[in-house]
Amino acid sequence: MSKQRGLLLIVISLALAIIAAWSARNWVQGRLTAGVSPADPTQQVIVASMEIPFGTKIEARHLKVITLPISASVGDHFEKTDDVVGLIALQKVISGEILLKERFADRNAGSTLAAIVKPEMRAVTVRVDDVIGVAGFLMPGNRVDVVAARMENTRAETRTVLRNLNVLAVDQTASQDKDQPVVVRAVTLEVSPKQAEVLVKAREEGRIQLTLRNPLDKSATTDDSDMVADTAPKPARKAHAVEARPPANTVTIIRGTNVHNSESST
Repeated sequence: MSKQRGLLLIVISLALAIIAAWSARNWVQGRLTAGVSPADPTQQVIVASMEIPFGTKIEARHLKVITLPISASVGDHFEKTDDVVGLIALQKVISGEILLKERFADRNAGSTLAAIVKPEMRAVTVRVDDVIGVAGFLMPGNRVDVVAARMENTRAETRTVLRNLNVLAVDQTASQDKDQPVVVRAVTLEVSPKQAEVLVKAREEGRIQLTLRNPLDKSATTDDSDMVADTAPKPARKAHAVEARPPANTVTIIRGTNVHNSESST
């Protein structure tokens, strides 16, 4: 009798353990799938399958497609690979990064340099002196001022004609990924059409020199409204002439050791 009672207790214990395990499993699965609906709408997003350097023309091998919920905020992205192939990367793109439209230039923009010039702006290339200038310390993305020098009679006159210009490229390099400057012979600047006229005029009338600005310095910028196209220095004001008085007629009178000068009437 006692053996039957012991077996009955064992069977009941096993049944309770199985029920408890089944209940715990269902509870855990319910917690893991809570809030996830298989019917949630999704969207296709184009990402970089590899690192894309600055100025690279995008090819199909650079891209891959992933699926994200529509509720995910991913910015102004591409949804089809055909919309990206042929575009030019305006910035370095890392592997796995979502491709945003504002970071790519139109495939019909021409060269990389033409693609990175802002609308209504122009690119002008000037020669620089690596000995007396800052050519050895310039990189794309730097800001510079332009100083014009010309000879007036026998004196050199200098004047800052343009300020806070963006350096687009140095020699044949337009990438901003480099962290070390190189010695160059030509610098391409981003200017407005009116600033381009001032720059070319200053270059033809004398010599121009670039001065490197601190990137945090936003003062003394030049725009088209206050720019003067004539780079010649203003002439100095003439001093007022002082009318010279004719010398008066004097008579020297000597009396012993005394000498006296007196004006005589004519």
